[in-house]
Amino acid sequence: MSLERRKAYVETALGLIHIDSAGVGPPVLLLHQTPRSVDEYRDVVPLLARDFHAIAMDTPGFGASRMRSSRTPSIELWAQTALSLLDALKIDVAAIVGHHTGAAIALEIAAAAPERVDALVLSACPFVDADRRKAHASHRVIDDVEIDPDGAYLGELWRRRQPFYPPGDTDLLSRFVADALRCGPMAAEGHRVVNKYRMEERIGLVRAPTLVIAPGQDPHALPAAPRVAAAIRNSILLEATGAMVPFPDQAPELFAHMVRDFLSRIPNRSPGRPA
Repeated sequence: MSLERRKAYVETALGLIHIDSAGVGPPVLLLHQTPRSVDEYRDVVPLLARDFHAIAMDTPGFGASRMRSSRTPSIELWAQTALSLLDALKIDVAAIVGHHTGAAIALEIAAAAPERVDALVLSACPFVDADRRKAHASHRVIDDVEIDPDGAYLGELWRRRQPFYPPGDTDLLSRFVADALRCGPMAAEGHRVVNKYRMEERIGLVRAPTLVIAPGQDPHALPAAPRVAAAIRNSILLEATGAMVPFPDQAPELFAHMVRDFLSRIPNRSPGRPA
């Protein structure tokens, strides 16, 4: 089995998409949180590649992916782009895994194209309804910092995220800041895009077997997880003890184990089965 790491740009109907992939077998598409990139799954991809064809993609506007046009970003548009990537890769059906913003995108993919999704993993998924949209309409999102000429905003960005990261882990915070700088205004706008999503109208359309992961030390996602799971028929809710906001890169072994264990229980999704 080939575990060769493959980083590439894929031309799709909606833009040029950057991916990081490895492995063979049933395809698993990995979607990152705002304002990260495929780097969030840097250590997850090779772990999943032992059993699956793992594909991490940069959401348009983040990392190295770019839209073909200047269309207004939305969860729906990002979901369409992910489906266009699967088309370009000639993948008819895949498991979709998302974390935070990526979970909202994954949910929309499963709602919009149920025939393309044979399993769904929602890690730290928000529950966006009218109450949340109203509450966040004038709310300052976490990565909204004003750029200043002396660069002090970099320290503010670091400090605003620091409480949600493992104490003393400067590597994870450095990787976060690098991704935030790379995507510019989308570091804040990505959160606003999530808060505009009409999830309550879409979540009931999900039919794929679903695992909802609740990171135990993620104060934003943990309270939402039971609501997400309750709205998806026959879903499974599991708590990841000790996991924080950067779960996939904080604890890649645990993240990959939870994904692999769930997918191995899905009929016709045995690890290592050719795609």
